[in-house]
Order: sequence, then structure tokens, then C-alpha cells
Amino acid sequence: MFNYIKRQKSESAEESQSFHQAGGWAEKLKRGLAKTRGRLSEGISSLVLGQKIIDPNLLEEVEMHLLSADVGVEATAQVISSLEKNLERRQLSSPSEFMDGLKIELETILKPSSIPLKIGSDQKPFVILTVGVNGVGKTTTIGKLAKRFQNDSLSVMLAAGDTFRAAAVEQLQVWGERNDIPVISQGSGADSASVIFDAYQSAKSKKVDVLIADTAGRLHTKDNLMSELEKIVRVLKKQDSGLPSEILLVLDATTGQNALNQALSFNAVTPLTGLALTKLDGTAKGGVVFAIAKKLKLPIRYIGIGEQIDDLKPFDAKQFVNALFP
Repeated sequence: MFNYIKRQKSESAEESQSFHQAGGWAEKLKRGLAKTRGRLSEGISSLVLGQKIIDPNLLEEVEMHLLSADVGVEATAQVISSLEKNLERRQLSSPSEFMDGLKIELETILKPSSIPLKIGSDQKPFVILTVGVNGVGKTTTIGKLAKRFQNDSLSVMLAAGDTFRAAAVEQLQVWGERNDIPVISQGSGADSASVIFDAYQSAKSKKVDVLIADTAGRLHTKDNLMSELEKIVRVLKKQDSGLPSEILLVLDATTGQNALNQALSFNAVTPLTGLALTKLDGTAKGGVVFAIAKKLKLPIRYIGIGEQIDDLKPFDAKQFVNALFP
């Protein structure tokens, strides 16, 4: 275990150095979104750039490109409607103007969701309950968040609430040892709500700034597992009606519209306060960000591009849209 942690620390330092040498987050985001950009803006650009005057009939093909990039029916309808009105007013007469107009409309959809997570100093600990199905990168996201908060000079504690998967507890413990962060855990199969309750009591007594609690990677179609999530929220609210401070749903962008379905199901059980989208670098379906923003109107707190410690960053609508255009 010690050798593994030592190796991870060394790799983290090298990754951080290479990150800065590569030109920073904006460039990395642009590279990471290459597959989605190819299907979305580059595909649309190839349609319009050969045109001297933009014909409204092209909008049908533009619509198909947006849908194929998982932008979603509602978000696509809004974009097409706005572009159509601007074309009627002769405001998008040239290909370059059309692409600029598309960019503006996409950013308009995302702006309401571009709300960073702020850790309030009036509530200690600030409790982040992370939820999501298995395989979305939830535990890794917790580790990366913990490191971000540490870098902001905040004390952090982790709660290993995914008691149904032994590997999840071990993985969280590795993150804890790697960053010198305490991890509260119990034996395999323990009651998840009990683990998180103990962690809250410990974090409160030690005046820890942030408590991040993992939960079982439950299927959103399993009623009994979703009921357990409701129980965790009830237990926390008995301690303080304002808890949890944040219910963060982690979604895998590679699943496209299924990520939206997961978000809708989780939000129906316990109202979500924020989202984190991972694995955007591995998919051409990154347009699902627009579908989620349009449908849920929830803050998108973080997006993930890659596996490195610096690859989870606060979501910024303008920066994200800019990365989708050449």
C-alpha cells in the first residue's frame, strides 16, 4: 500500500508539471472535447462554410448534427428556433456569422448552470453527499475534490459510505492516505447511513471544513437502493435541517442520454443541488451537457477530462463552448 501511495504522489507531481507545460486547462479542455467537437461544430461548419448565403433549409441538417452529438431534443429545439428567427432578420447571412450565432445560442443554454460550488464558512462541516451509479468515476471524483479543497487551505474528511463494494472503501482509503486525509469507514456491509452519521459527528467535533461522503453505486432503477439514499438524507437532516450542504450527482458523459435519465431519476428521489460530469474526453456525446442543463436547470459544478489529479475543474459555460469550436 505504501509503495502504491508513494508512486501515486510521484506521478501526481509529474502530471501537474506536464499539465502546466501543455498550456493549461483551456488547451487541455479543447483537446479533451475533440470527439464531441468533431461531431458538433466541425460537422456543422462543413455544412455552411461552402455557402455564400445561409439558406434556412440548412437548419434541418444542423438539427441532425446537434441531435447526433446528444445535445437533446429540447436544447436543440431552442437553438434551431433562435437561429431561424435570426436568419429571418438577416442577422446570420454569412457562414462565419452563422457559426458565431450558433456559439452564442449554445452558451445561452449553459449559462444558467454555470454556478461554481462555494464552501460556506458559516457551516462546519460543509457536507457533500456524492451519488451516482457504479462506474461513473464517483470515488475518483471524491479524491480529486478532496485535493482541490486541500489546495484551497480547507481541512477535509472522507466518509466511506459505499459499504456494499469493498473495493470502494479501499480506493477511498488510498486517496485518504495519499493526501493525508482521514477516512471514516466500517466493515463491509455496514449500514451506509450509520457510517456517514459517525463521520459527521467526527468532522463536527474536530471542526473539519468539508466532509465528503461516498454512497453505494446504486442503479437508479432499484427502488430499495434509492430508498437507502433517502434514509441517508433523513439521518443527516436530523443533525441539521440544512444538511446535506450539497448533493452532488456524478455522471459519465460517455453514456449520453442515459446520463440525463439517471439525473432525472436521482433528482426525483432527493433534490440534487449540483452535477459533476466525468470522462468527457472519451466520447463524442459531450453534447449531453446541453441536454442536462436545459432539462434540469441544475448547477454543473465540475467537469472531468482525463484521469490526472488536475483533470477535474469547475465548469465554465463560456470556456466549455469555446472549446467546442475550432
